Amino acid sequence: MRVRDALAADITSGKYAPGSPLPSEAELCERFGVARETARRAVRVLRERGLVRTEWGRGSFVAERAGEGEHQGD
Repeated sequence: MRVRDALAADITSGKYAPGSPLPSEAELCERFGVARETARRAVRVLRERGLVRTEWGRGSFVAERAGEGEHQGD
């Protein structure tokens, strides 16, 4: 929960902007002193909440917020 909550706070505060990559699993493990599965689980929960999108082979990125990138009147 510590990893998940810290990443969620970083995303909502704007530390990680929409579209920006999250730290790798290895970086999360080192930063928080957790096992790889714990880091994976935290990112998975954030993905389920719609805060993160994961691209196979590329990593996880902050999801675009609803309405961003859409143009009014198109």
